[in-house]
Amino acid sequence: MTDKVVKFSIRSLFLWVVMSITAFSLAVLSGLSIYTQIKTYRHELESNAIVLAKLVARSSATYLYDDTPERIEDALKNLSAADYVLNAHVYIIQDTESPPEIFASFNKEGQLLLGGKENQLSALFLTPKLADTGHYLEVSTKVFDEESNIQLGWVYLRVSSENFNQLVGKSIWLNLAVALLLLGISFYSAVRMQRVVTGPVEEIANFLQRTSRQRDYSARAEGSTIHELAILADAVNVMLFRMQEYMQKQRQAEEQHRKLNASLEDMVNHRTTALKDANQELIQTLEKLHQFQRQIVQNEKMASLGDMVAGVAHEVNTPIGLGVTASTMMLDRLAVIQKDFENKTLKASAMKRFLDESSENLNIIYRNLNRAAELISSFKQVAVDQTSESSRSFCVAQLVNEILLSLQPRLKKLKHNINLICDPTLSVETKAGPINQILINLIMNSVIHGFENIEEGTIDIRAELVSSNKLKLVYTDNGKGIPPEIRKRIFDPFVTTKRGQGGSGLGMHLVYNLVTQGLNGSISITSEEGKGVEFVIIFPVTNAKTSD
Repeated sequence: MTDKVVKFSIRSLFLWVVMSITAFSLAVLSGLSIYTQIKTYRHELESNAIVLAKLVARSSATYLYDDTPERIEDALKNLSAADYVLNAHVYIIQDTESPPEIFASFNKEGQLLLGGKENQLSALFLTPKLADTGHYLEVSTKVFDEESNIQLGWVYLRVSSENFNQLVGKSIWLNLAVALLLLGISFYSAVRMQRVVTGPVEEIANFLQRTSRQRDYSARAEGSTIHELAILADAVNVMLFRMQEYMQKQRQAEEQHRKLNASLEDMVNHRTTALKDANQELIQTLEKLHQFQRQIVQNEKMASLGDMVAGVAHEVNTPIGLGVTASTMMLDRLAVIQKDFENKTLKASAMKRFLDESSENLNIIYRNLNRAAELISSFKQVAVDQTSESSRSFCVAQLVNEILLSLQPRLKKLKHNINLICDPTLSVETKAGPINQILINLIMNSVIHGFENIEEGTIDIRAELVSSNKLKLVYTDNGKGIPPEIRKRIFDPFVTTKRGQGGSGLGMHLVYNLVTQGLNGSISITSEEGKGVEFVIIFPVTNAKTSD
């Protein structure tokens, strides 16, 4: 099946081409005919007006010379016999420096013209002009003395162009009528010719459509009296014959394939059954392996959480113990004060000393309880993040500080330095739990493996936005680095240099899964032996903002 696009039929294309050529030709011929006729009519009008003006000039020459305007006006009255003459003026030239003056005039009834053409006589002598939107024609000619050949004046003549306009209108309508008639005849002829040409083509097209629907490749197309269409019909019949042969061969091949498939079906079923059994066993083994792996990862999480609980419990025990001691001392002193008060032996100095000691003890209790509350709050948030899969909005620097505070019980006896390089106002919305576990695993890896036999190491944690919706964490230490054979497989499960010493080899595998699956991000490592390690973690975030 071909895509449905705008298509033109041969019938409409043939009709449009013929009619377009005919219409264009008729338009050009009609335009040329109308132009030629208009030019002829105007030339005839101008010639008649000029001839008449010259006659008036010749008859006026004697009167201008004798200066008898009355006789010229009598002669001009004869122009009333010509209906198309509207006005006639005879101008006399007194001297060469002053403009001509009107000497005599003729105005047809209702066509009064009071001169005012003195400045246009020279222009009208050279080129007659249609004025008043083509309603009349203006011409002028010079009046000469025949004996001395001296110019005595001018003759101005204005004639009606009504007859000219009527002839032009009739010419236009006649040409339009003839063009429309010829266009109609052309349309009729094109339709007849169209049927002769496209009829057999449509029959072949319908035959092919019918054959395609019925898949009857034994049918044959009928010939045509048109040579080209007869060639097309023969080509279609050859194609149908070859398709018939192809379909017969295909049916034979399908029969052979059916027999071969029937013979192979039992063998395939037998092997399929064996493969299903093997696949089922493999699936069960893989499922057990995944369960074991998930259990180990969960144990790693719980072990990390347990170590944190133990460390925080130890840290919280100190301020609570100090608070208990201070409160016990206050109770003892309070009992003594109460006894002296009841025996009425309480002295002002003793009361003042009791108040001073009470204030100091209350400050001790407040400071230690506040410290315990901070530790518990930090531990609570870290513990919730480690077990939560939901996103929340948080300050990046605050989150990292809470993680470092929860690790303080395990890090305080070491001399390693941890530096946080981050905008304190940077906040994002994402899953805090995976970030928590990633940093804890990276820090503990540095402490256990990177800083082995190193008394004082440095860890740098840098957080920054690389775009409006991506956060980059760069974790570096100056430890002993990672050997090339370990670095290539660092994110594979069960890869460890502490095999048999308590290392499971799942820490970095857990980090990789948390970055790629938990945060939908990426992680890369750069490390050389003796030059520390660098992890670059990039993952998407939302609602990122700073104070800038």
